Amino acid sequence: MTIMPLVGARCPLLVGISKPLLQFSSMAAEAHGSRNSSEIQSEDVRRSLANYPVPLSPPPPLISKDVELNRALTASSKSALFSLSREDVLFEDEWLIAVNKPQGIYCESVLSAVRNLLDADRGDQTNPELHLSNRLDRDTSGVTIVTKSHKVAAKLVKAFTDHNVKKTYIAFCVGALPKWTNMVIKSGHGRSRHGAWRVYALSDAGRALPGGSCIRDMETSFEVVSVNGRERTRPSPASGESVERIVVEGSAEVAGEVENGEVVVRAHPRSGRTHQIRLHCQYLGIPIRGDVKYDGVYKWNGKIYDGHELHAESLSFEHPVTGRPVSICAPLPLWACADILNCERENLRCSTLPCLLCLNTKM
Repeated sequence: MTIMPLVGARCPLLVGISKPLLQFSSMAAEAHGSRNSSEIQSEDVRRSLANYPVPLSPPPPLISKDVELNRALTASSKSALFSLSREDVLFEDEWLIAVNKPQGIYCESVLSAVRNLLDADRGDQTNPELHLSNRLDRDTSGVTIVTKSHKVAAKLVKAFTDHNVKKTYIAFCVGALPKWTNMVIKSGHGRSRHGAWRVYALSDAGRALPGGSCIRDMETSFEVVSVNGRERTRPSPASGESVERIVVEGSAEVAGEVENGEVVVRAHPRSGRTHQIRLHCQYLGIPIRGDVKYDGVYKWNGKIYDGHELHAESLSFEHPVTGRPVSICAPLPLWACADILNCERENLRCSTLPCLLCLNTKM
């Protein structure tokens, strides 16, 4: 290798360096630059995510992926064959029809079944404007309302949007035995970057999340109905016991006994967020039995559960056409009847018991 002086410069120029060596040097420099670029991008992502609100409830456990897939496949098969009978109708007039949706059936199949039921009654297709007014999760059972015209649908949807519909749910939970009897919880609600619904701090409401969505507020009131099969006594007004209130601003601290037990609660969602009751039960340390997506037990006392045990018990609202008050309630499923035999009959009923609310509102 010969060293030649560089004209006009004090340093030497190496001449005769092999081409492979130059290529190797170029590749090394490029790789070094690529690593630096990757590290910079990762740091940018970390800084970007640090500016977003942090979810306060955990992501779905790994087992939920396979369980949910199997449940979805089973529900698809059941939904394809689903039909309704007149015994499933809870309320009907010329503008509305309400039915009792079973667990493990998609709402779209309920809508198709309502159409088939009405067509069979009339002998022709006379209801082209059927609309679902409320959508229940696949495994949530209970009151489902279908409107019979576009105008009525718009009015009822507005009533739901404006929170003018009173909703009552029953949930069978397994978790820390609560010390409270009545609870109101307020929090934020949104989708994390992983696509799962999560609980956020109430103060984060309105803040943006990755993907362009934003956090919204949600509020649910709970009442403990029974604990381990025994009715929880309601406090009298004279007792001075007040409703416990939680404003979510940090990670959950379970306010209950360490021992896990069976807790039946009645929930009143004051907003209509996706999976709201399920999320709040998870946050309170009493996830719904069978709700593996939100930490509910998949197997309990030797039995495997095919879906979460949440039931839309009743809906109360002002009729969108007549203006009359309407209250519609659905029979309790068997899983709820066993634990609620000692509760008030005017508000709850099993499939063999009459419902005063429904008897008073059927037309």
